[in-house]
Amino acid sequence: MNAAGALRGLRVLDLSRVLAGPLCAQMLADHGAEVIKVEAPTGDETRRWGPPFVDEAETTSSYFQGLNRGKANIALDLRTPPGRGVLHELIARADVVVENFKAGTMHRWGLGYESRLAMEFPRLVYCRITGYGVDGPLGGLPGYDAVLQAYGGLMSINGERDGDPLRVGVPVVDMTAAHQAFAGILLAVLERTASGRGQLVDVTLLDAVVSLMHPHSAAYLQSGVAPERTGAAHPTVAPYQVFRTAAGGQLFVAAASDAQFAALTEVLGRPGLAGDPRFRRNRDRVAHRSRRA
Repeated sequence: MNAAGALRGLRVLDLSRVLAGPLCAQMLADHGAEVIKVEAPTGDETRRWGPPFVDEAETTSSYFQGLNRGKANIALDLRTPPGRGVLHELIARADVVVENFKAGTMHRWGLGYESRLAMEFPRLVYCRITGYGVDGPLGGLPGYDAVLQAYGGLMSINGERDGDPLRVGVPVVDMTAAHQAFAGILLAVLERTASGRGQLVDVTLLDAVVSLMHPHSAAYLQSGVAPERTGAAHPTVAPYQVFRTAAGGQLFVAAASDAQFAALTEVLGRPGLAGDPRFRRNRDRVAHRSRRA
């Protein structure tokens, strides 16, 4: 725990596993909160997501370590009444709870936020992370980063134009959800200083992936044209992509304004291109992206 952090004195109960919840709780710990991670007797499954491992017994993977530093740990079998009794005592002493159980699990255990905890602990900030929410046509279904990348449209705009849709090489949906949960918790804690009351922070992976679709989502809503994959190129800015060099290497060029493009033409020794009607404005360069001067 960072005793000098902005969140010192805040007690967080981390009931989550895998990535989105643990990363959110770790960020709270990084800023001084006291975080207690509750694991099942078998442990968070990411402990076994190796190699590499950080110990010779191979009980803790680097994957797990990278999401759970700065936390205290306790193992509880929440399938049993005694385990849930200890959990209730921990909740009673917590300012924040973070959980990403399958929707309805806490309610089934008699510890639902809406059905019990909000009334029993009115100052509690309760963060729930699910795949698709708790109601609606997909409510309650489990959520996985790669599935949400596909379902949410992210894979459809990632990859080369003539290639297959690609998963982003990091679990970006889970990580985005973690940051949204982190922001929501901070806002709820700040509001609690004025009202004295906690609240529910409800985060879904579906919301997270939709939030990542800009500028494609905004462009589609305006034009009605479905976005296409553009590889390393930007969909609405040019030049903003990888180019092959004469020496056989690769170079990423980012000229995000007309002034930057004019400066680029000077560096390239082709200043006349800045005044060429095909390339004068960004919209012209996007329209003639594949043309060679």
